[in-house]
Amino acid sequence: MKKFMKLSAVSALSLVIGASAAFAENIKIAFIDPLSGPFASTGTNGLHQFEFAVDQMVNDKGGVLGGTNMEIVAFDNKISPKESLIQLQVAIDQGIRYIAQGNSSGVANAITEAVNKHNRRNPDNRVLFLNYAAVDPALTNDKCNFWHFRFDANADIKMDALTDVMVAIDDMKKVYIIGQDYSFGKAVAAAAVKNLSAKRNDVEIVGNELHPIGKVKDFTPYSRKIIASGADAVITGNWGTDMVGLGKSLIESGYDGPIYTYYAAGSGITAALGESAKGRIRLISQGDINPIGSDEARATYTAFKAKHPDGNIDQSRIFNVIGMLAKAIEGAGTADDVVAVAGQLEGMEYDSMWGGKLFMRPQDHQIIQNMNVGVHTNEGIEFDYDNSGFGVLTESTVEMASMDSPTTCEMKRP
Repeated sequence: MKKFMKLSAVSALSLVIGASAAFAENIKIAFIDPLSGPFASTGTNGLHQFEFAVDQMVNDKGGVLGGTNMEIVAFDNKISPKESLIQLQVAIDQGIRYIAQGNSSGVANAITEAVNKHNRRNPDNRVLFLNYAAVDPALTNDKCNFWHFRFDANADIKMDALTDVMVAIDDMKKVYIIGQDYSFGKAVAAAAVKNLSAKRNDVEIVGNELHPIGKVKDFTPYSRKIIASGADAVITGNWGTDMVGLGKSLIESGYDGPIYTYYAAGSGITAALGESAKGRIRLISQGDINPIGSDEARATYTAFKAKHPDGNIDQSRIFNVIGMLAKAIEGAGTADDVVAVAGQLEGMEYDSMWGGKLFMRPQDHQIIQNMNVGVHTNEGIEFDYDNSGFGVLTESTVEMASMDSPTTCEMKRP
């Protein structure tokens, strides 16, 4: 004779709640960046950092909202604004409410406009755009919107800090500016001219040109022009294969001045430049890697390398994105109401394990943080890039760079 156990109403309810929690859907973040083509290594390494960050900072610690995990869903945009909009719509159709993108300000401009339009038309299905690396100043100025948050310093902020260091070099009289021909490259050039002119009226801009993004196979003609100009220093915002091509060409062509960069580290760039770039390449960035910002950061980097031996944490801000988003979701008490989550992000102060305090400026959703200028070297390096023995050693820091910088943003809130 079979025996049946009768459950009390309370016990039955507990089982239902437990089952619901066990099968609660993850909070998904769409990662829309290049996973194929000439910039695939940059996008893939960024994806690995996002995936590791959600596990290390959220899921392995019990999740958010009492046990809900985060999940990164990858979409390959092939560095195309058009393809990015297709992938954005696919992500939205899958019910994803958080969009992360960073490679190419041209893509970011397309996404922020599409997100703004979508949210106006679909107030019950809004999404947030978490911009972790696209630094066109317009995104937090004339093109700002409530749904866009930038976790990287914009091109103007970076150039302000970088030129503070450059103008202290007395014998720097001639500067050559070169970059990729799209919104970011143009923003870098404009900021360089503006800052150098304001800070050192004796500095001459001896070259200011743009080249097609991702299409130049041989940078020798550009390098020859730079050398012929007599430039004492070069400024470039190049990234990915364009940074490798320009950097190697300049050095191999005999240019011996400093090359000031935004993105000349990691994703194969450090290994490609190697010994030849020692003491030559300088980088404006955030987050302390050498020296490391904290014991927590050291443990995180060590664990990441154990999982991804060929990878780098070359975008520490990715971990700041996840940490701040998790904090905002906890503060809002929900991940579904993105207006409430955005309200928590606005004005948030956050202590980064990579060093320093972060402040999400509410008037334009631009992160404010310390900016570092470092040098490509193999001396004093605890964590190298690309298993090359070379990394970036911080030489100077501008604390809370451009905290009071002006913005033309006129934020319209829901």
